[in-house]
Amino acid sequence: MPKILHITASIRAEESISNALGNSLIQKLAGNAEATVTTRDLSQNDLPFVSAERFEASLTPAADRTPAQADLAAIADTLIAELVAADTIVISAPIYNFGVPASLKAWADLVARAGTTFKYTQNGPVGLLEGKKAYLTIASGGTPIGSDMNFMSNWLTFFLGFLGIKDVQIIAADGIMGADGADKIAAAHAKVAQLSA
Repeated sequence: MPKILHITASIRAEESISNALGNSLIQKLAGNAEATVTTRDLSQNDLPFVSAERFEASLTPAADRTPAQADLAAIADTLIAELVAADTIVISAPIYNFGVPASLKAWADLVARAGTTFKYTQNGPVGLLEGKKAYLTIASGGTPIGSDMNFMSNWLTFFLGFLGIKDVQIIAADGIMGADGADKIAAAHAKVAQLSA
């Protein structure tokens, strides 16, 4: 049974364009495959930023952690387990101030764990989450995808590749605050239908 992880990061909840694109995509991907979908709404979970203590706890083997370390590492353990279990990852996020929302960066910092989601080798780091497919459903008010002011899609694609997830597809409704915003949203939904047909 296919497993889909849907990560959302918009503060606009049901009004979110990126979430709507992601939801449409998941409906198409799940189809008749009876896929299980796990949703992680980063805007609601108040993920912690990584501290020195949390970083050390996360890298300590579970059997060797103190009770305090186990508590500190628990959220990263949960997020990593969700990511490892998924066959397909859909990340739905807006561009905030030219980059990723802070909650999505916090998620990335928590799931990047040496020895678990990537490893260091003599030839540099190697991702350990190969064989997964990722989709990014992105919305922006005025930042064009592919432009010099877009620091989100390239970074997120690179980060997923760092973890071994190389197959990444972007579906974007960008520049939607312009006069043709409705057309751009419709075009993004049409791309969803084409990708999952």
